[in-house]
Order: sequence, then C-alpha cells, then structure tokens
Amino acid sequence: MPRHVFALSLLALACTRPAPAPPSVAPEPGEERHLSNIRQLTDGGENAEAYFSADGRRLIFQSTRDGRTCDQQYVMNADGTGVRRVSSGAGKTTCGYFFAGDRRIFFASTQAADSACPRRPDPSKGYVWGLDRFDIYTANADGSDLRRLTHYGRYTAEGTLSPDGRTIVFTSLKDGDLDIYTMSVDGTNVRRLTSAPGYDGGPFFSPDGTKIVYRAWHPTDSTELAQYRALLAQEIVRPNRMEIWVMNADGSDQRQVTRLGGANFAPFFTPDGRRIVFSSNYRNPRSRNFDLYLVNLDGSGLEPVTTNPEFDGFPQFSPDGRRLVWASNRHGAKPGETNIFVADWKP
Repeated sequence: MPRHVFALSLLALACTRPAPAPPSVAPEPGEERHLSNIRQLTDGGENAEAYFSADGRRLIFQSTRDGRTCDQQYVMNADGTGVRRVSSGAGKTTCGYFFAGDRRIFFASTQAADSACPRRPDPSKGYVWGLDRFDIYTANADGSDLRRLTHYGRYTAEGTLSPDGRTIVFTSLKDGDLDIYTMSVDGTNVRRLTSAPGYDGGPFFSPDGTKIVYRAWHPTDSTELAQYRALLAQEIVRPNRMEIWVMNADGSDQRQVTRLGGANFAPFFTPDGRRIVFSSNYRNPRSRNFDLYLVNLDGSGLEPVTTNPEFDGFPQFSPDGRRLVWASNRHGAKPGETNIFVADWKP
C-alpha cells in the first residue's frame, strides 16, 4: 500500500471480504524460529502498516475503526496502550511515519480531493486497487498543525524516511506512471528515481541510507503494458504481480532481487542491511495466505519467517533491531480482522 494502502489492497486478497480465513493453527516449535514472545497490540478491525518512532517507544499505524469506513492514522505506545487518532478524520489516509526527532509525523491523505472516503473500484473490473488522490501531509505527533506537503492531486503516498531524517522517499502517479521519488522533508528537491513503465513502489531506505528496497512490476508484453496503462487512465491498478528490487539511494543500479511469481511486497532491510524481510504468496499466488520471508540482496537464501496459514505482512524492525512489528490475520475474533503484532527478533 501503499505499501499502503497496499496495506488493505493486498488485504483484499489477504484478509477482507472474500471467503473466511482458514482457522488459526499454532506453529510447531521452531517453525517461526526468528520470532519469540509474540504480542498482539490491537484487537479487532482492520489495522496495518505500523511503523516505529525513532526512539522505538511509539508506533504510527492506519486503522478502520470508530465507525469510519476507511483508514485514519493512529499513534500508540509500543506496548499497544494509549491509542490516539492523529489524522483529521476527513478523507482516507495511509502510510504514516515519524520524523523531526519524533516531534512530527507525515502521512498521505485524500482530504484535499474529498472529505468523504473515496469510492471503491467497480467490482466488475476484477481484482483492482484504486489509485486514490492522496497527497502527503505533515503534522505534529499529536495531529495538530496539519500542513499539506505535496500538491499533485494524483496518487502520492507510500512515504518513508531516510536514516538521517533529511529525505522522504515515496511513490507517485504525478508524471503519469507509478514511480519512486525522493524529496527533502520540507517538500523541496523532488527527484524521480525510477522510469521503467510499470509499478514501482513501497520504498524503504537501508539502515546506512545508501540503498532503497522496493516492489515492482514492469510489464514487458505489449498487451500487458497496454492493459496496465488503460487501468492507470482510470486511476486503478492490478497489483497481484510484484517482485522485490533494490537500487542505490540516487536511483542507480536498479536490480531485481526475487523471481518468485505471485505478489511479493512490503520489503524492509534487516538491521545489518544484508538481507530483506518481505511478504509473499508465491507458494500459491491465488491464495490469501501471505507469509514473511528473508532473502539475501542477490536473491539467494530464501527463508520463511512466519508460517501461520493466514495473512502476514508489512514487517518493520525496531530502531534497535531487537523487535519486529507486522500486521496479521492470525487469532482474529472475526474473519478478515487484521491486527498489529510485535515479537522479539532472533537473528
């Protein structure tokens, strides 16, 4: 989703409205060997894309709750207490992140286009995801002093922060294709990093700030490319084919990491910067069962992290590298519930 809204876009594949999710099955000892002391931080509804503050004490996440029909931004303590809405309540939001020493946040919102939730795509078009008219906003960490950072009026979201706190990397349709850009945290110095026709998105910096990991699909068949562009003209995309890519922070040396098939998304570097954790349904691309995997930067060493027979996605490591937070359908009280989980990380 955004990365997002990929949050709840792939959750359409993974967790929302279709058939009920398969029953929860506790993993056998050692099946999720990288995770210990798993804790559930939210309870009910649709919650996704939880990202740590720089001090590791808080999380910002998107959630559909409080009677709303689309996502707003919330902040909670890292133990799940103190949940508070920090977006205005207007429009739809996605992809929140802390910056400026955790004093401020940025996120994407459609509120300039419409204060109501955007319409869902026409179901007759099959599995598609609406490219809602997000722009990026900043606010104080409590939601006050809201300011609009971008003014493109087209899908602009999936923003995350460089380790030095100076640069936002994001995805936008502003130039007619779904590409990755960087800008200074004040919205200046916008630079386009990708240009191949197709979807490039969900970018995150490496811990040292020298690389960016992202998801991409570049249709090479002329028919597929025409179909992709026809959907873009309607502000929709079909995001069920993605692979993981890496590039230098300046956009150079773009290279494909995975060649798995299916939907591979939500990549994030491990604390040492040598591997990538990501979500995939490659074992059964028609399945709603996404798991987390580790892979080396050259595509070798693929290893499962989660084995629960439901959706697991949107992983992020805490700043100290000791915890992993992610969104999952496991243990939901109702089919389709997505909650935020955190676990101690065992390398």
